Parts: sequence; structure tokens; C-alpha cells
Amino acid sequence: MMVFITRCWKSWLPSVMLGWLATAVLGFGVALAQAPTGGTEPPLLRLERSDEALWLSTQLQFDLSPAVVDALHKGIPIFFVAEADVLRERWYWTNKRIVSAKRQFRLAYQPLTNRWRLNILSGEIAEPALGLALNQNFDSWTEALATVRRMTRWKIAEAADLAPGARYLVAFRFRLDLAQLPRPLQIGTLGQADWSVVLGSEQLLEPEPGK
Repeated sequence: MMVFITRCWKSWLPSVMLGWLATAVLGFGVALAQAPTGGTEPPLLRLERSDEALWLSTQLQFDLSPAVVDALHKGIPIFFVAEADVLRERWYWTNKRIVSAKRQFRLAYQPLTNRWRLNILSGEIAEPALGLALNQNFDSWTEALATVRRMTRWKIAEAADLAPGARYLVAFRFRLDLAQLPRPLQIGTLGQADWSVVLGSEQLLEPEPGK
């Protein structure tokens, strides 16, 4: 009897473990499928190349969660970062980064005037440098956000940076910069999907015609 029970236990245990494993994997897959991605469709890039520079234009498609909007209304500035890398294609090695461009946005509510202020700056944002930034005021945060979403003729490279006849790849990224939030809020938003805004796209820049 003891031998029979032992054999049955050994034959039953692998089946149960496989069943548990399959259930766990299925549940994990469902969780991944339901998890928010923090972004929407990749943005479409429009690249313009002239004798002076390379320009990037795009219309971003994203919304802010109620948690972010609530923080804005409470007077907490929100920062966004746009980055663009121009990479030269190399068949014999990884692509070489030729130049990088960065643009930062600071969106804040001003209770005294009941208006919204948007600061746009190339490079890193520092409080003393905000006076050198492009400053715009809006009656609503939706108007200000529409300006953040729309990028028109952003210069990401000088013409001298681009060799004639070479093929380049432009890699674009946009995100909500949690590192700029107050420290207690950074900790509270860690891993929170409501605070995740991440978009990215890549596009080839073909050689100039006739070169």
C-alpha cells in the first residue's frame, strides 16, 4: 500500500505543478496586457533639411491623468523633456551619434493671476536660467498643454553636422520628468502609471537629392 501511494503521489505532483505554473504564466500575461504603457501611438516626425539646419516638427498625442492635473492646480510645477539624437548609419558597426538636442518645458499654475505659465528652454532647466527661456501665459492648462504637444521647426542639428550623401536616423523621445518633482512627490509617484508619460519614435533622414 505504501509503495502504491508513493507512486501515485509522484505521478500526481508534476501534473499539479505544471497546472500551477500554467496558471501563473497566464495570469502574468494578462497582467502585462492590462498594464498601462504610459504612452500612446509613436509620434509622427516631419524632418526638414535646409542649407542652415535640420528641423523637427511633430504633434504629440497624450493626456495628463487626474493626479497630474490635481498636482498642477495645487501649485506644483510639472516638467517635460524632449530629446532628439541624430545618428549616422554604419553598416559595419553600430550607428554613431552625431549630435543631440534637448528641450525642456516647465508648466505651472499662478494662483494670483489665475493663469498658467509655460517656460520652454533648450538644455537643462535651472531657476536662474528661466529668465532666458521662452515664457508664455495661458488662461487654461489645456491651452498650455496644447503648446507642449505641438513642436514646430525645432532645430536639432546644424547643416555643418550632416555630411553630404550620408544616411542618418533621427531618434526622438518625450517624457514627463519625474526627477524635477519635489522629493516627497518623487517617492510617492514611483511606479505609478498615472505619472507615466513616455513617447518615442525614429525616422530615417535620406541623403539630399543629387548628393
